[in-house]
Amino acid sequence: MNKDLLKASERIDRLHAQDIDIIQSAEVFAFSLDAVLLAHFANPIRNARAVTVDLCAGNGAVSLFLSTKVQGPIYAVEIQERLADMAQRSVVLNHLEDRMQVLNIDLNDCLTYIQPGSVANVTCNPPYFVDLPASQKNPNEYLAIARHELKVTLEQTIKMAGRLLKSNGRAFFVHRPERLGEIFHYMEENKLQPKRVQLVHPKKDREANIVLIEALKDGKKGGIHFLPPLITYNEMNEYTAEVKRILYGEEK
Repeated sequence: MNKDLLKASERIDRLHAQDIDIIQSAEVFAFSLDAVLLAHFANPIRNARAVTVDLCAGNGAVSLFLSTKVQGPIYAVEIQERLADMAQRSVVLNHLEDRMQVLNIDLNDCLTYIQPGSVANVTCNPPYFVDLPASQKNPNEYLAIARHELKVTLEQTIKMAGRLLKSNGRAFFVHRPERLGEIFHYMEENKLQPKRVQLVHPKKDREANIVLIEALKDGKKGGIHFLPPLITYNEMNEYTAEVKRILYGEEK
């Protein structure tokens, strides 16, 4: 049955910590540690009526991983048809058809499908890099769109999160630390107040290369909590015990 869901060049990978299977391909953008960390970091509203929307969903990794945390409906929004198709087949693979729906649409069209102010949780793992004329982009279109703001900008993703969320709804973003100033600026413009921040460092003596942010819709200003930093690799270039726990559910 599982193999019947696969197309040429595709494989099934598993996030062991949550027993979630996901269809991937080396030809397109596969999920990275960033997606796993975002789903782990997220502290969503969990009740059965709480709607969750995953923007820039790719092949559905964050949405699928979040399915073990939330009880309500999940919408995965992805503009690239091939990735959306992979995500939909992963929904079937994990028997989540009654809870999760993949929307193969432009993020900016979300409000045509989802009522504004109706969403409890928004997650987003957006393209990290601004589309500048001199920017060197991957010749693989799937990778270029996933990494550079060719189809959607940081400002647009945060604006849509703000419009989708109900008051006291929660937004969870993963991005690059060097863009944290912009992120806070756009969140402020869209009535999203940052409340939790965690920096991720490749090694304990290296600068952070990932930032995780939780923001509250219509939240009071101030009161940002900076969590202890997360270190990805130890001195032996192996995952640290904490990252192993996130990936595998136990230290291995």
